[in-house]
Amino acid sequence: MRLLVVLVFLSLNCPAQDADKLIRDVRAKLDQVKDYTATGKLKTDVAFLKIPVSNVQIYYKKPNRFRVKKDGGISLLPKNGVSVNLNSLLMAEDYTAVPAGESVLNGVPVKIIKLLPLSDNGDVVLTTMYIDEKKLLIQKAVTTTRDNGTYDMQMSYGRFEKYGLPDKVIFSFNTKDYKLPKGVTFEYDAGETAKTQEDKLKNKKGKVEILYDNYLINKGVADEVFK
Repeated sequence: MRLLVVLVFLSLNCPAQDADKLIRDVRAKLDQVKDYTATGKLKTDVAFLKIPVSNVQIYYKKPNRFRVKKDGGISLLPKNGVSVNLNSLLMAEDYTAVPAGESVLNGVPVKIIKLLPLSDNGDVVLTTMYIDEKKLLIQKAVTTTRDNGTYDMQMSYGRFEKYGLPDKVIFSFNTKDYKLPKGVTFEYDAGETAKTQEDKLKNKKGKVEILYDNYLINKGVADEVFK
């Protein structure tokens, strides 16, 4: 009977241990990168807004400094735009990793792991990660927050996958929860009521896409860049 109880306990505990190990391994891969400077292009697709493709410079410095600089015009990265940085997703260690099954994402087998914060004080309520276990790459992350809605981030990899850095990030969010920068308004048709405008925004997705041209990794980034 004792042996049976031990075996049942181990069978229930092993998946959680596997989830913890996978998260640790992914974090170790990302930890290779102490800092980087990257160039790329920013595409914004938000309902009723027309914004041209822009050149951007992206800076990261461990542990959690991240900045996107845009050449002219407005930037519509969400308030929590730091979330487009993969390193920030695994920065905190006070969470419980819960295995949530397996799936296939864009032809890639992935493990699904839910990260539940142990603290009640943070903005993040839940993060669900879809991880390529073989290559230790985060293919997708869905983050639910208390104040800023739910964000969906999808990554594509290529030249820099050995560092866990994506070639492309697509950051999606609900437009009805989206807070526009000061002085920017949606472009509606003439004669539309506020109710009609609100209805149009319901269940619509906004999207910010960053296409990375190149990274300079572990070459040093000055603190002044983040001011």
